[in-house]
Amino acid sequence: MEFLGTTQNVSYCGPKKACGFNVLPPPGPAPVIQECYQPYYLPGYRYLNSWRPSLFYKVSNAQTCLDQGASCHSALKPPTILPTIRSALFCRYSPHDWDRSNELQMRGAETSRLWAGRLLGDSVRLMQDKDQLTQQMQEGTCRNLGQRLSDIGFWKSELSYELERLLSENRSLDTVRKQLECAAQEVNCPLQVALECLYNREKRIGIDLVHDNVEKNLIQEVDLLKCCQEQMRKLAQRIDIQLGDNRDAQHALERDLEDKNSAEFIDEKCFNLRNTSDCISYFHGVEKMDGTISVPETWAKFSNDNIRHSQNMRANSIRLQEEAKNLLETLSNQMWKQFTDTNLAFNGRISEVMDVKNKLQVQLAKTLQEIFQAENTIMLLERSIMAKECPLKLAQTRLECRSRRPNVELCRDTPQFK
Repeated sequence: MEFLGTTQNVSYCGPKKACGFNVLPPPGPAPVIQECYQPYYLPGYRYLNSWRPSLFYKVSNAQTCLDQGASCHSALKPPTILPTIRSALFCRYSPHDWDRSNELQMRGAETSRLWAGRLLGDSVRLMQDKDQLTQQMQEGTCRNLGQRLSDIGFWKSELSYELERLLSENRSLDTVRKQLECAAQEVNCPLQVALECLYNREKRIGIDLVHDNVEKNLIQEVDLLKCCQEQMRKLAQRIDIQLGDNRDAQHALERDLEDKNSAEFIDEKCFNLRNTSDCISYFHGVEKMDGTISVPETWAKFSNDNIRHSQNMRANSIRLQEEAKNLLETLSNQMWKQFTDTNLAFNGRISEVMDVKNKLQVQLAKTLQEIFQAENTIMLLERSIMAKECPLKLAQTRLECRSRRPNVELCRDTPQFK
């Protein structure tokens, strides 16, 4: 039988040759062992022996004969199996090496397991610490949002209360302005009477054109009525300007209150968000964006300034109302006094004329009758004018209500035209 090929321990180079086993070659130098495979060592295991014996990855190269000529190579060539077996026996490990290798491997395994346990413990502690820190930060954020909602609710109540008071003050001030305008308009009637009295007295002829007390009182009454009318109109203009300032303060309060409502809605939504909410998502880079324009101190100061400004406007409105009431009372007393003085002057002049001019008594009575008719006419005109206020208000109210029709409904139809 012929064996071809190479096994792990011996080599078969060809057919078996007969040679003497009695003659052995002289001992030569030790075989040279060359490594043909470089093992890869894991970190921490470089000095641990591999589990494979050197027999599987070392090749022996033994020189069996020295240079003694061709006869030595031809006649005394030993079989190839014996040196190979000898080389294999020299490459085996001892039991001590085997025990030491197993002990090192078990120690390495224990060390690895120890480090793995420590790493696992550190990882668990790190996860627990981060979970606890995250929970604490979320609880702190919830507390801050709750405090923020409380602050917003406080300023909302303050703004709402101040807005209601300002609206009430605006209504009162607007009523006073209307009273002043109405009073200034009503002064036209006695002014027209006084002017008519002066114009009628200018109709006197000859010696009757006397600059008497009646004429003086009428002139004073005309000047007083014009002055009172001018004062009431100027005060009404001041009140109108104050109403504009009040509307500005009202707009600031309403805008601040609207912003507070929006902020409260957003913060309340953020306060109710949880880790299990459906609407949460990633927004990369949002933590690097700073779009804030205020800090808590300036935020509170802004609302406080709006409230203080509104309070100042209300104080000015109250002063104007008191001034208007005092002015109306003062002017009413002055006009009534002047009206009384004029009437007394008229009565005195009439008495003098009746005493001096007995013959003109009939004509004087007719003149007085004309004056009384004129006054009655004026009273009727006043009543007629006052009676037309309600229809005028009704028409203007209808026009104003119809002006709020939406879009194409703002049609100039027959009701609008009439």
